[in-house]
Amino acid sequence: MQSFTPREIVSELDKYIVGQNNAKRSVAIALRNRWRRQQVSDPLRDEIVPKNIIMIGPTGVGKTEIARRLAKLAQAPFLKVEASKFTEVGYVGRDVESMVRDLTDQAVNMVKAEESRKVERKAEEMGEERLLDLLLPHGRGASKEGEEAKTTREKLRKLLRQGKLDEKYVEVEVVDRNLPIVEIFSASGMEEMDINIKEMVGNLFPKKKKQRKVKVQEALHILSQEEAHKLVDMEAVIKQAIERVEQAGIIFLDEIDKIAGRESTHGPDVSREGVQRDLLPIVEGTTVTTKYGLVRTDHVLFIASGAFHVSKPSDLIPELQGRFPIRVELDSLGKEDFIRILTEPENALIKQYMALMETESVKLDYKEDGIAEIAGTAALINARTENIGARRLYTIMERLLDEISFDAPEMTGKTMVIDAAYVKEKLGTFIEDEDLSRYIL
Repeated sequence: MQSFTPREIVSELDKYIVGQNNAKRSVAIALRNRWRRQQVSDPLRDEIVPKNIIMIGPTGVGKTEIARRLAKLAQAPFLKVEASKFTEVGYVGRDVESMVRDLTDQAVNMVKAEESRKVERKAEEMGEERLLDLLLPHGRGASKEGEEAKTTREKLRKLLRQGKLDEKYVEVEVVDRNLPIVEIFSASGMEEMDINIKEMVGNLFPKKKKQRKVKVQEALHILSQEEAHKLVDMEAVIKQAIERVEQAGIIFLDEIDKIAGRESTHGPDVSREGVQRDLLPIVEGTTVTTKYGLVRTDHVLFIASGAFHVSKPSDLIPELQGRFPIRVELDSLGKEDFIRILTEPENALIKQYMALMETESVKLDYKEDGIAEIAGTAALINARTENIGARRLYTIMERLLDEISFDAPEMTGKTMVIDAAYVKEKLGTFIEDEDLSRYIL
């Protein structure tokens, strides 16, 4: 587990998210506490549970981005789910346990990819040997032809590494993974039964192989992948993945405010409180059956988020409120924030559009007054219509650069100046006509 200090975590998050310092501090402390817990001696270590967080704030202010970047930083299995997608046990739909199964799938893929990278070199060497066997079927020749065959093989190896055989076709044998689709409906998670039955059916029948004619480069890739698959110990991968989920997993529960209503007792909302009750044991710590084995959720960190326009965190059932002791309010974004969002982050929108246009040899020259005008327009339209936070910048930038994006292939070598006058010219109509901006931006 990475041992970043809270200050380092915040500074890393600052590269991608503008403002929201309280939220960044809370998640930085939560992440550091996981590392601290690993340093604590055994009997007490198991007693220290993560302090789950609720982020409260309007859409488009960076709630999801903070959680996603945090998981990337921690190299931890991360899953984002909408709380509103779940239904109470007994209703048709997804049960809350499925998120733990999905997180475990993520972790297995993550560890498998890491292990595959470790054996990549060895797998490529073995794949190359198998490819040479295909290119030179009699290369293993009898003893008197042995030396000659060896020389020919080395010549072929040299040509292969120089890329001179890339256009040549070879036949490779690949496992046909197409299995009949088996759908099983059961109370205990349809998708889990579905996967297990498919695996059982797959193991019952002999693996069907088929010949494919592919170019040398692709054949090398296929054979190397097969060799890597053989070199990776899946039992160890699964064991490590389960441990990683249990000790470092992060589940981001979006739209938790959508299941916070408690007063409704009719219509489609009947199972809202039921979903909260189903969430309780998972957040509190329970054991979930997955296709890889049992997974405990006691030390999984849950970060919930919601706009809470209609409901309040206190509308959640008291038991669930108690499982999210840390509350962080995120600020709404104004013009100054938008200017920073457009220019400061490493993946800033302006940098993205400049890179996109450079592929057509068109240069975008943003002036300070132009950036301020874009930010001002976004803030104005957010205030007039629905406040969708920084997402408004996407709609405005697309509308602003619509003409340039369309004509770019015919504008090679040109420099387009994006100043306040250009922004007003392109967006003026929307600002003047409130109804038009309501529908188009």
